[in-house]
Amino acid sequence: MSQRQVRIGGVPIGGGAPPAVIAGPCVLESEALALECAHAVKEAARAAGMGAVFKGSYDKANRSSGASYRGPGMREGLRILAAVRGATGLPVLSDVHTVEEAAEAAQVLDALQIPAFLSRQTDLLLAAGRTGKPVNVKKGQFLAPQDMSHAAAKLAEAGCAQILLTERGASFGYHNLVADMRSLVLMREPGWPVVFDATHSVQAPGGLGDRSGGDRRMVAPLARAAAAVGVDAFFLECHPRPDEALSDGPNMIPLQDLRPLLETLAALDAVRRKAEAGEGA
Repeated sequence: MSQRQVRIGGVPIGGGAPPAVIAGPCVLESEALALECAHAVKEAARAAGMGAVFKGSYDKANRSSGASYRGPGMREGLRILAAVRGATGLPVLSDVHTVEEAAEAAQVLDALQIPAFLSRQTDLLLAAGRTGKPVNVKKGQFLAPQDMSHAAAKLAEAGCAQILLTERGASFGYHNLVADMRSLVLMREPGWPVVFDATHSVQAPGGLGDRSGGDRRMVAPLARAAAAVGVDAFFLECHPRPDEALSDGPNMIPLQDLRPLLETLAALDAVRRKAEAGEGA
């Protein structure tokens, strides 16, 4: 059990709270699609008894090809995210990639996210930490789980007391990731809430040549395994038509699959908590 609790908007994560979900499309494509996804995320989380945070990237700065769609950009993306929060009441989260972005993005976002490839970038972590907003750091595919304590320490040095650490798979040869469930236990040891990213964990980076592939069939099994191990939140990218998505379609789940998956994860988490309580009696 995490000793600390982070609050994104009104959503508690960790500290004994029920698991939350951070969900939405990989990249913002339009305001209409963002609202469709956000309403579905809100309803699915409500049915499962989970708090929900809407996620949508306004800029995917690490696409495989320079010709790939990156998103609407920061100004338009932040406008869309503000509209989502206004229409649904959900807190919103997006990636930041540069020191200069952090302060401006924090004026709209309820939480900032550090992409996995940038999880060791000291200046970016410090800038994000200084905003006073919660920060979710994705574990680099090249990092051991214990190494994430250093990223958390950099954020804390900047005055950030609201830190989430996310597992999203580790590089396993070329074009492949593996989700090591031991990392969920190890990353929780410093006391920060831990998130499991079930959709990026099934990604095949660069697997389609000029873009990443993935296998969405494996999302639910990995998420169920993480629920059994114990996590504070689940990160799930979703889309009404994943095969038509402009980014990461192969590893996103259809919106219609989100509610039954969250209900299953909530049930498994309840079983785990009961078992752990019995072990400690």
